[in-house]
Amino acid sequence: MGTRAASDVTGLLAAWKGGNEEAFRALMPLVYGELRRIAASHLRRERPDHTLQPTALIHEAYLRMVGGQQPQWEDRVHFFGIASRLMRNILVDAARKNRAEKRGGGAKEQLEDLVVVAPERGFDLVRLDDALKDLGRFDERKCQAIEMKYFGGLSRDEIASALGTSPASVGRDLRFAEAWLRRELLAPQT
Repeated sequence: MGTRAASDVTGLLAAWKGGNEEAFRALMPLVYGELRRIAASHLRRERPDHTLQPTALIHEAYLRMVGGQQPQWEDRVHFFGIASRLMRNILVDAARKNRAEKRGGGAKEQLEDLVVVAPERGFDLVRLDDALKDLGRFDERKCQAIEMKYFGGLSRDEIASALGTSPASVGRDLRFAEAWLRRELLAPQT
């Protein structure tokens, strides 16, 4: 997205935040391609038989994003970060529901019951979500940085801008968060 388009998006987000519904209609064509790229990135990590398509994921995230309250984004980076987090939450909710159904419906999920969502790919979205929540309780900024990089596809400079810090600090945050997540995800499940 070019500088002009990024500026347009930020201006339209501000107008939408101020209650201008026309700004939303003008905004969607500008952000849809990037939202689709983020959704496709999330879905590539899913199990092969996952039925949700990028368009449906974008629409569900949109519904959650505007769910009856006035939007609170600061700029385009913040907007895409929120959209990405919502998409991840939607996929985690679906994974949790899928696991509950496999165990007979209403059973409460226990950590020891967690199994890999896609064993052939070695990726467990629910376990990753739990690890990210733990990281967020420990250090919210590091959690936000890792989410923006891996789920939002943002550059180090964009993350620094969104978090109000330097690219060097973002680099340190990412290294720490990656090590944290690696430790959590490779630890034997109890």
